[in-house]
Amino acid sequence: MTGTFSPADSAMLLIDHQVGTMKLIKNIPLEVAKRNTLALAKAAKALNIPVVLTSSQEQNVQGALLPELEQICPEAFAARIQRTGIVNAWDDPQFKKAVETTGRRNLIMAGVTTDVCLVFPAINARREGYQVQAVMDASGSPYDLSEDMARRRMEREGVILTATNTLMAELAQDWSDAGGSQLLDILFQDVLPPIS
Repeated sequence: MTGTFSPADSAMLLIDHQVGTMKLIKNIPLEVAKRNTLALAKAAKALNIPVVLTSSQEQNVQGALLPELEQICPEAFAARIQRTGIVNAWDDPQFKKAVETTGRRNLIMAGVTTDVCLVFPAINARREGYQVQAVMDASGSPYDLSEDMARRRMEREGVILTATNTLMAELAQDWSDAGGSQLLDILFQDVLPPIS
């Protein structure tokens, strides 16, 4: 059973949101996944939640991390774990150490592809006793079938599947305080469709 995540006990893990691999997302609009990924980074910055970024083979077709991530969280961007090709980020000792260094046991994860980048570290972290929420609208897959299978695997392991707006509401807890007010602004500027 997962308790409520709060800014004080959570870390944000954004996995492989690279300009090349983003194009693999086909089950949801690419712009939605990108917008939500950046909104998660903004939310983490607003609430002082530690951010761990990782990429795989930036020099290849995967490309660099989204440049907006550097603007939003420059320190995390500079400290990003640049994997040499290890598929499961959790298997990279530097990535795992970066997560452990946060001291947080509640992990908010999004991976550019649910079916490769997200599924494996989410399951491994869960098996090691972390509480994990996977943000599904900041992740995606090339195929509906592989997305569905990855979601099922994660749920069977106790990973909580969520969406950006749901997660932000959980972190806010109260829209009227300073943190909640900042998240409300991010939601209405970056995540939710305009109210007409």
